[in-house]
This record gives sequence, C-alpha cells and structure tokens, in this order.
Amino acid sequence: MSTKQTVLWILIVLWTLPAAASRLSVFVSVVPQRYFLERIGGEHVRVSVLVKPGHSPTTYEPTPKQMTALAAADLYIRIGVPFEDAWMERIASSNPNLMVIDARDGLPLRDMTAHQDPGGQHPTHSGRKDPHIWLSPPLALKMAAQLFDRLSELDPGHRADYEKNYRHLAADLERLDQDIRTLLANLHKRSFMVFHPAWGYFADTYGLQQVPIEVEGKVPGPRSLARLIDSARAQGVKTVFVDRRISHKHAHTVADAIGGRVVTIDPLAEDYMQNLRQVARILASVNQ
Repeated sequence: MSTKQTVLWILIVLWTLPAAASRLSVFVSVVPQRYFLERIGGEHVRVSVLVKPGHSPTTYEPTPKQMTALAAADLYIRIGVPFEDAWMERIASSNPNLMVIDARDGLPLRDMTAHQDPGGQHPTHSGRKDPHIWLSPPLALKMAAQLFDRLSELDPGHRADYEKNYRHLAADLERLDQDIRTLLANLHKRSFMVFHPAWGYFADTYGLQQVPIEVEGKVPGPRSLARLIDSARAQGVKTVFVDRRISHKHAHTVADAIGGRVVTIDPLAEDYMQNLRQVARILASVNQ
C-alpha cells in the first residue's frame, strides 16, 4: 500500500469513528426484538442479540465474548425467555452500570399454557408468564411505543428521527394486524395444535385456541398423549405446528395418529412482518 493510500485509509477510519461511537449500544435477548429496535433506532442504534438464530432461548448460554461486549453496552432489554432466569443476575452483577429494562413492562401478560384440549375445556398453566408478546401485533405496537420512549430518553438529540421511524413502524404493524384479521376472519375451525405453546398471544388476539402438546417443557405421558389425540380427532385437527429448533419426533407421532401433517412455523423468525403473514396464511389454509 502506498503512503497516499495509507493516509486515505486512516482518514476514512477516523471519519467513521465518531459516528460509530455516538450510536447507542443495545443488547436484546432474541432476534425479533432486534427488528423493532432497528426499525425505530435506525442509524443511531447498534443492536446485538444474545440468542443467535438457530439457538434455543430456553437453554442458551451467552459466550464470554458476549459477556465482555455487554460491559460496554448502554442498555439491555430482556423479554422473559427462560435462559434469562439463569443469567440475568450474573449479567447484572458483572455489569453494574448496565441499564436493564423488561420489554414486557406495563403489558398484559398471559400465563404460559401447559396443556389444553382442542375443545378448550381443560386448560392448565405452567406457572410462568408467556414471553412471546411480539407475536401479537397490537402488543408489539405497545412494546414499540415503550422502546421509542426509552431511546428518546437515552438519546434526546435524535428524538425526531426515532419518532418518525416509530410512526412508520406503527403504521406497518396496524396494517399487519388488519391483514391477519382478514385472513383469519372466516375460519371454520379455530383451534390449532402446536408442539411448544409459543403462540398464545397470537391466538388470543385473533380469537383462536392453541393446543400445545408439550407440558411444562416436557412431552406428555402416554395417557395424556392419548387423550390429546382423541380430542384432536374429535375436533378435526389435522395439522401439528412445530418450531424448527425443537425435535419433531413426538409431533410426527401425534400427526400420524390423527392422520395429519407436521408444519414448521418459527416464532423467532428474522423477517417479522412476512413471517406473521405467512403463519396466518398457513392457518387459514389448514383450518377452513
């Protein structure tokens, strides 16, 4: 590299450093949170995700590199996924100056459904609150409003940009909500079977009933599974939805027993808007 090229490279690096340094550094637990923060924060926020795509937020362990990076972050936004139970105290104690907030603050939370038959008559609950608030667009809109407020407090100089971005996101979420309502308006069957009960807020929002196979993180015993299969047959359930991060073995067992099929849907998809529209289309196609 010539002297002229070296000088030019140094100038470019120095020119970009202030912009990079001025950005807010925010950590989140799962990928969907990044979508909302990047939509609102734009160029003023750098968002890092602890649970990388393909990993489970139930069993994830942050890497030493991530723990080191947290020390330099401005904000960490938790959301209630299970790995936080084991790690939040350690994260807070290792980073006493790190601001930590909960994305669910002020939102109406539902219990995590442990089991419910397709007729909706015998629900039980796991004892923990459901973290999957982003799967309901109206709740996601409320969460986004709080994220806008918090970013504006931390970085008031860019409040106008945050507000403009938030308003665009709000319009997209309202449009998404209406599209899903239209897709699901005329369903003949309003129950759907899932392996892991991640879709409770989605179901509540659109007048549906999720029927989980999993009971408090475990596959049900033979008797419970037999009752679930009988109920599914009685209700005409023909599809078992699964998360790609979870073994499909038991879902296939249930699907075979009811003469149905297994379909993969992802509660942690990176393309948030397209993903929820696609889930609604799938539900509409299998529940007519």
